[in-house]
Amino acid sequence: MLIILRQGAAPEKIEHLEDWFQNQGLDTYKIIGEKQSLMAVLGGAGHIDADWVRSLDIVESVQRISKPYTLVSRDNHPEDTVIEVGDVKIGGGDFTFFAGPCSVESHETLLTIANGIKDGAQILRGGAFKPRTSPYAFQGMGREGIEILEEVKKETGMPLVSEIMDVSQLPLFENVDIIQVGARNMQNYELLKALGKIEKPIFLKRGFSSTLQEFLMSAEYILSEGNPNVILCERGIRTFETATRNTLDLSAVPLLKEKSHLPVVVDPSHACGMARLVKPMALAAAACGADGLMVEVHTAPDRAVSDASQAILPETFNSIVEDVHKILAALK
Repeated sequence: MLIILRQGAAPEKIEHLEDWFQNQGLDTYKIIGEKQSLMAVLGGAGHIDADWVRSLDIVESVQRISKPYTLVSRDNHPEDTVIEVGDVKIGGGDFTFFAGPCSVESHETLLTIANGIKDGAQILRGGAFKPRTSPYAFQGMGREGIEILEEVKKETGMPLVSEIMDVSQLPLFENVDIIQVGARNMQNYELLKALGKIEKPIFLKRGFSSTLQEFLMSAEYILSEGNPNVILCERGIRTFETATRNTLDLSAVPLLKEKSHLPVVVDPSHACGMARLVKPMALAAAACGADGLMVEVHTAPDRAVSDASQAILPETFNSIVEDVHKILAALK
């Protein structure tokens, strides 16, 4: 059930109504805005008399919810969610570039990459913990990698995004601005619930074989715990095609933006797995309405310790930034 509250409704009456629902064994979630405020009632509110709720003087209207995801739905939150990280805005018409190496390798390498992209990128990406298909592949530098990220953040002023693998690692991410949940962990519900209890933005990647509904339901886990700051990332899905690492589902971008108010970012690097395809797919993502791009960049891709085949040079990244802005200008 979605309750649209009257503008200027008394806070104590809203709190009283919220307590009443909770006493019925239901969960509630409030969004108090300048122009519109609402209360979502979750957990099976079918037995609640909607006409009675509608008769309350603090209630503007009541809607029954048919979608399994409530909080992420644009039906219930028509305006785009804009996530702010310092001076950077993600969503709501701003286009954001997340760029950097797949894995943190050393302070010198990360700093060199950051200095090469910082004119075009707003967020520095780098993996300290790396989930790999093979147990013998490089798994990341762990705590040391996080420390290197923090040092480079101080030196460049760039906010950070890095991937978490487990709830136990959460204390290490105190100075990481955006926490990434990788494709393999998209349905790690205990992790999602834990991330819902913090205020940091969560960069949620679509699972290898996940439907859009499953993707949105994972985001719902985070929002239902109280954290509204979720960024959705389309990074390609597994299909029968073997010519590319994955199949980049660009149709997901307009569909996700139609279904949800959350910002949508595209990762063409993981989707294609080939450096030469990153730029055309990045431009296509911008053209179809994405709110940003996540791109893997390395100063020496052939020597990268992970995902070398998909990393591009800083100069290629900067050319992508230039051409994306041309596309965005043409679309206005």
